[in-house]
Amino acid sequence: MTAQQNPIVKRYSDNPILTRDDVPYPVATVHNAGIVKHQGRYIMLFRSHLHNGRSIIGKAESSDGFSFTVAPEPFLTPAAEGVFAEYEACGIEDLRICPLEDSFLLAYSAYSKHGVRIALARTRDFDSVERISLITQADYRNVVIFPEKINGRYVRLDRPHSEISSWSIWISYSPDLIHWGDSRVIMKPVAYHWDEMKIGPGAPPFKTSKGWLHIYHGVFNTMAGAVYRLGVVLHDLHEPAKIIGVSDQWIVQPEDPWEVTGYVSNVVFTCGAVPEDNGLVKIYWGGADSVMCIGTAVIDELVELCLANSRAPM
Repeated sequence: MTAQQNPIVKRYSDNPILTRDDVPYPVATVHNAGIVKHQGRYIMLFRSHLHNGRSIIGKAESSDGFSFTVAPEPFLTPAAEGVFAEYEACGIEDLRICPLEDSFLLAYSAYSKHGVRIALARTRDFDSVERISLITQADYRNVVIFPEKINGRYVRLDRPHSEISSWSIWISYSPDLIHWGDSRVIMKPVAYHWDEMKIGPGAPPFKTSKGWLHIYHGVFNTMAGAVYRLGVVLHDLHEPAKIIGVSDQWIVQPEDPWEVTGYVSNVVFTCGAVPEDNGLVKIYWGGADSVMCIGTAVIDELVELCLANSRAPM
């Protein structure tokens, strides 16, 4: 059977699972959502464009991970005072939910006239939010934090902007979640490959018996514009800077009408995935920066892609 006949990620038949019509306040889009399972329920923190073009974060909940109900008010909006207000003045975007210790870290892009930085906040109940720190300079995006300390330090993946080198995935470490360093590049795009234009972290990594599994995004430039797809990479459990394998093929690409056409066409972009006890993982992605979609995959099959059909990380 061909890959198309037997895809490794099986799309949900009732996609998209969330659109702007499901939101009880005025928004233009629903996309790029962080997802986590908390006390038996799925929490989705999604990005929406307002009608002035700037972004906020909404919240939706589900009992099964497929059918979501949106809260009546936004979950997180740009800060109104203090240093966060200055750096979030033009919107907040693409939030990742990173379970860690007794709480959930929220890493999101903060936009202002100074560029884009990563802000870090914390919640324990998804009702109240405590902003912690702005943890990067400009211009950084796509920070995901590993769900446990490794060798006594917190670990993150990120994607700094560079005009010198292709946009690549870096790793950094911290003793306290505020001060980060010991940074190094660990994965780069590959020329004449589906992710040759740029890559970046996607969903926060989760642990498997073979390593940390990370679903990332890669971009290919065509005559009709950029195409965003999803891939998968396996990191060493004890040395996450060491990449065990990167799948040579993508796992999701824009195919359905709401992925091919929308606010930004030809985009599938993930900020969250939920591994389940039955060996499956629910992968959530924004379609064309307009709607939310879901697919499922067998975790062991994703791991095997990294091990048996791997390309060099750099």
